[in-house]
Amino acid sequence: MSRYRFIDRHRSSYPVRRLCQVLSAAPSRYYAWQQRQQRTGEPQAPAWESALDQPFAVHKKRYGTRRLRVALRPQGHRVGRRALCTAMRRRGRRALPPKAYTPRTTDSTPGLRCAPNRLRD
Repeated sequence: MSRYRFIDRHRSSYPVRRLCQVLSAAPSRYYAWQQRQQRTGEPQAPAWESALDQPFAVHKKRYGTRRLRVALRPQGHRVGRRALCTAMRRRGRRALPPKAYTPRTTDSTPGLRCAPNRLRD
């Protein structure tokens, strides 16, 4: 058990300054530790963080921070791109690059013909 935790447990029985003196700890360090303990409680994730999963999944992981920002705006979430980027990284989300465009107009398989050659008959 750390001395600060000990002081925290017994401060109802003894003054903090006396406990710090006995344990040779600075009172300012104890109070700084106490503030850190209060801050490191469960940090609440903002509502927009859970809301970003839905458009990201609907659009097959193709939406990056710019598109997600626009998609979250009608839901009432005004978020910056950098905050979105950080949240996506924290959640392990990464936008996929766009698919390469290849035109599919011709089937060049020589054995397949669309219509039989009637001129040869």
